[in-house]
Amino acid sequence: ESRAANASNKEINIQWYLPSLAGPSNNSETKVLLLYAYNTKPIKMSSIKICSSMSMFSGHLWIPLARIISLREKLSNLKQQVEILMQNSKSLSSASQPMSFLEQSETYKIIPSKKPKMNAAIVHLDEKTEEMAKRCLSEVKALLTSVPALSLPLTEIPFDVTLQSIASLKDMFDPASGCIITEESLFNWIISLFH
Repeated sequence: ESRAANASNKEINIQWYLPSLAGPSNNSETKVLLLYAYNTKPIKMSSIKICSSMSMFSGHLWIPLARIISLREKLSNLKQQVEILMQNSKSLSSASQPMSFLEQSETYKIIPSKKPKMNAAIVHLDEKTEEMAKRCLSEVKALLTSVPALSLPLTEIPFDVTLQSIASLKDMFDPASGCIITEESLFNWIISLFH
């Protein structure tokens, strides 16, 4: 069975496309096509030709390429800032706990890991990082909201900020690839923008 025909949980699948025949006219900027599909309940399809699920949705948006590149850079900076905050909080928590000699000697052992896990812990943002996040997320909202009047700047962050959620947003706005978003609060916020 293909992964494309099954979704065990809620997920959004994002892909980007620049049609070669739909090049920009002389007066317009280059735009790319954001293709999205999501399901609100688990789905298992036996045939791709027959699909009658009421919990699957799809759509597309034309978005200026320059704005996507700019937003991706801002999201990359936000991700770095979140990583620094996480590192600082880990350093503070480990510094406040004294280690025994046995624990100290064990920290020098190198244990190979198969794959580094993305941290899903909620990050408590400082004032500077929170403002940075609000600006980035306001821009995400402006790009994904089809009704311009509804794209007012955010006054609060609409989902739980984790390193994984910020990394997913950064990946979402990478026109060279696509991504799948499954984080519950991020998922809910993004699909609310598509409506």
